[in-house]
Amino acid sequence: MDDLIRALQILRKYGNPDYPTICEHDELYITEEINPENVSPEDIVELSRLGFNIDKELDVFSSFRFGSA
Repeated sequence: MDDLIRALQILRKYGNPDYPTICEHDELYITEEINPENVSPEDIVELSRLGFNIDKELDVFSSFRFGSA
C-alpha cells in the first residue's frame, strides 16, 4: 500500500481532482485531469517504478498492479 500512497502523493502535485481514479478491467486509471505531459520526467520514472505507466491510447496514467483483481 505504501507504493500506491507514494504514487498518489506524486500525482497530487499535478492536480487534485475530486474523483482521481477509475478502475476498469483490473486496471486502475488516473483521470485525465492529471495530464502526463505536465509530469516531470523524474516523476514519470518514479511512477513507473511504483507501478504506474502512461497508457498511450488514453494518454493517462494507469496501473495493473493496483487494479481490481
